[in-house]
Amino acid sequence: MSKSSRKEASPAKARVLSSREVYHGPAFRVTADEVLEPSGVRTRRDIVRHSGSVVILAVEESRSEPRILLERQYRHAARQMLWELPAGRIDEGENDLTAAKRELLEETGYTASRWRRILRFYASPGFLAETMNLYFARGLRAGPAQPEADEVIHTRMVPLSAAVRMVMRGTIKDGKTIAGILWLNQSKASSKPRR
Repeated sequence: MSKSSRKEASPAKARVLSSREVYHGPAFRVTADEVLEPSGVRTRRDIVRHSGSVVILAVEESRSEPRILLERQYRHAARQMLWELPAGRIDEGENDLTAAKRELLEETGYTASRWRRILRFYASPGFLAETMNLYFARGLRAGPAQPEADEVIHTRMVPLSAAVRMVMRGTIKDGKTIAGILWLNQSKASSKPRR
């Protein structure tokens, strides 16, 4: 076995030489870490620490084309209204599925009878230690939303083809939403019988 293939088989680990918390807020905290990276580089990395999030691809399938539940709300970091899938933070003591069910109900009023985690990814791994768990929710049933005091959310069922057009035209700018819509579109395309 060559030296390079041995490195690929068992990559070196980074060593955190020191870590100090520089900010602690209600949604996340920030640490300044002095790190010796696997490449041998010693550097400071400021990391946003987050408990993790859930994203819900809630799909209504009673028509010939599936419809996706989208939300529209103001996002101050982006300074604009954004179209998004329902999503939220995993609270302390919660697992990701429990959080997904809670967020869907709170933000939209919907419940779902079938749940499956389809993706797990990092939102922005250059500085953010947040994992996102994307759930596919089916068997939807409408009910009253229970938003938090600071949430003003408008919901709409959007046909899959229209949602894909919104992604491709840049109307949908949110990464987690783009991932969910394109996953569903690809899943539907690959399940169609070939002629």
